[in-house]
Amino acid sequence: MNRLIIAGALCMSALIVGAAWAGANCKAYPKAEWMSEADAKTKITAMGYAINVFKVDGNCYEIYGRNKDNKKVEIYFDAKTLEVVKSEIEK
Repeated sequence: MNRLIIAGALCMSALIVGAAWAGANCKAYPKAEWMSEADAKTKITAMGYAINVFKVDGNCYEIYGRNKDNKKVEIYFDAKTLEVVKSEIEK
């Protein structure tokens, strides 16, 4: 019985920690409504970002790169509108 309680507590701890490290919560649109990756990259670059890594993360476009101040960034964009949903910028 004690082993079952400990296993359950460990699983709950893992879920809580996983949620803290989760990515952005972008609105879900049908893929047909998403901006194409090529257009998104062009527009993100025009916003002043240098893209090192561009990927799809859930319903978001995510980049790792640098901003116009040459600071490292991790940014999640809405895949349809390119609105910034979440960003982390080096201090």
